[in-house]
Amino acid sequence: MMSPRTVAVVGLSVALGLFFVFMGTVKLTPRLSRDAFNEMKRAYKEYAKALPVLKKMGITSIQLRKLIGTMEVTCGIIMTLVPGRPKDVANFILLLVALAVLFFHQLVGDPLKRYAHALVFGILLTCRLLIIRQADDRDKEMAVGDMAKEEQVEADTEQEKGKLKTT
Repeated sequence: MMSPRTVAVVGLSVALGLFFVFMGTVKLTPRLSRDAFNEMKRAYKEYAKALPVLKKMGITSIQLRKLIGTMEVTCGIIMTLVPGRPKDVANFILLLVALAVLFFHQLVGDPLKRYAHALVFGILLTCRLLIIRQADDRDKEMAVGDMAKEEQVEADTEQEKGKLKTT
């Protein structure tokens, strides 16, 4: 039976992964929702205008939207399907993307309702990372404790052998 922590991590991973696959797909193609796609195009034009450094680097609003959308889809698939550390790396990358999106919304002065989803999902990504980190720390503590117990048992055994030889 899986522990509650494992269930929470798996549930968060799948839900977050699917959300980011969906959002990334909306940024990349109008097939899911033409209105949402057009809104993304408009929003990313505003972001590119608000960040002149992007223009200096030769990055257009289309490239920025496609880059972020591709990262979201790729990391979302990893979060949903791939086990182990790659999932944690994808989680971290998506957290950085969520922070960048929050920065973009703040930069252009969007109201909270336009970026609340990025805020909520950024918090969920952070929670998932904290749960994983807590589990890793607990596993390390248990491994160190087990090693100390083994060493103590070995020392006790050696001490017993020494006593038996001298008597």
